[in-house]
Amino acid sequence: MTRLLLTNADIRTMNPAQPTAYALVIEDGRILAIGDAAPMAALAGPEAKVIDAQGHLVLPGFQDAHIHLLNGGTDLVETAQLYDCTTTDQIAATLQAHAATQDGPMIWGAGWQCGFFGDATLTRAVLDPVTPDRPCLIYDGNFHNACLNTRAIEMIGLTDDTPDPANGHFVRDATGRATGMLHEDAIYWALDRLPRTTEATFHAGLRAGQALANRHGITGILDPFIQSHHIGIYAQAAAQGALTLRVAGAMSVTAADTVDSALARLTARRAAHRTEDFRLHSAKFFLDGGLENRTAALIDDYADAQGGNCPLMFPPDQIRALFTALDAARFQIHVHCIGDLATRAALDGFQAARAANGPWPGLHQIAHCQLVHPDDRPRFAALGVMANLQPFWACTDPIIPDDTMSMIGPARAPCTYANRSLIDAGAPWCINSDWAVTTLNPFEIIGTAITREPPRHRGRAAPFFPAERMTIHEAVLGYTTHAAAACWRGHYSGALRPGFSADLIILDRDIFTCDPYAVAETQVLLTLFKGRAVHRAACFT
Repeated sequence: MTRLLLTNADIRTMNPAQPTAYALVIEDGRILAIGDAAPMAALAGPEAKVIDAQGHLVLPGFQDAHIHLLNGGTDLVETAQLYDCTTTDQIAATLQAHAATQDGPMIWGAGWQCGFFGDATLTRAVLDPVTPDRPCLIYDGNFHNACLNTRAIEMIGLTDDTPDPANGHFVRDATGRATGMLHEDAIYWALDRLPRTTEATFHAGLRAGQALANRHGITGILDPFIQSHHIGIYAQAAAQGALTLRVAGAMSVTAADTVDSALARLTARRAAHRTEDFRLHSAKFFLDGGLENRTAALIDDYADAQGGNCPLMFPPDQIRALFTALDAARFQIHVHCIGDLATRAALDGFQAARAANGPWPGLHQIAHCQLVHPDDRPRFAALGVMANLQPFWACTDPIIPDDTMSMIGPARAPCTYANRSLIDAGAPWCINSDWAVTTLNPFEIIGTAITREPPRHRGRAAPFFPAERMTIHEAVLGYTTHAAAACWRGHYSGALRPGFSADLIILDRDIFTCDPYAVAETQVLLTLFKGRAVHRAACFT
């Protein structure tokens, strides 16, 4: 095949054995060699296709090890975008305009912010006037809460006597009538009874999600909440050669599972999907919910006036049994933990699994790590558990109010997104987005990681516990070699070295030397996946 020469480049390989280079040669989707310009040009030969990087910084393609790509892409196609709404009138107007463009049986919305809306202010009464004839469900920005209109409530059969599902809650008014607000697994109870998104829409959503990811330099992902419909869509795209990034998946395990049921389901799905482009290798657990709806599980009670606490979503004995069995079967385990009690319970589960099965390089993940008790920080390194971090949340947003710090309280506040402390304690780490909860733009996320401040376009705010800042090198590692390892593809991606996949990005600035506050404004000029351009900026030829 014709070789491809990338030259006139400032290449940071993320390979410590050869940290920098000026050119590389690609053949058959892999890096053939990397080094100085003249020998690489000679190796490529006179017939090679040439990409002139124009002196720009070149990095390995970024990988996002916690991103809901198919869900987020589908939202771009069929869902009203409510992220910027600050009043219920704005929600109603946005929904009304969106509904006029949709002819399907269901109206979807996503992105309302818990800092502006909650159980008392967002009810069916807001939705009914603008969506009277079709069922409507709108998610909050964290996807742990949702609100239904009356048509949807009637369709799913939610009555005054309907009991809460396990790990879920139907919000009711003083008379016992459902307001439409749903917490946690009550959402899935409702979704099982509502019209489904069509397969064609999911495929369009995957195309939209991939295009956005490629535009921001992402060439690999781990989707951390894979369900049956996700599997079908990703598998079809992989079979058709339509994936423009690699997909790994974490399959859902619920509190209704036994060891036998979880192993049987996950083992069958893993066996059916284990290619380089689409692979299922992880088990996903939610051990708690979120602070916004008071479903985070804390060691000590909530610090605000309301107080109280929330139990774990799995009892400790079940966590230990499931973790031990899945670890023995060599699944990676990927755990959602917001509260410090949830993180401690996950670490206890990993410790039990290691005691039973011995160590192996599974790089089990604890995602979010919003609160980690100082005593538990060294346990990440001791147990080989990776801190799967979302640094974009580690700042004070100048637009959206946030009551969660009052729930955390001043004593625990310094433990909030303590990324520096985890790294210094030896924890393996990767960083990512959790899109569509927040932006998938890696550069806005890296900018926040190194400044602990929001991107400049959102306004100014004091640094959020600035002692917890990461370095730019750590942040780039978190999106390249460390993220590839988290996705179990670090042996052929995540760095630029001979034999590795030719997944790389060319940037419009040197993020290692520019103003830290300008990192968030970085643009990707070119994204290559397996040596093929999957994004090219109009200004880059």
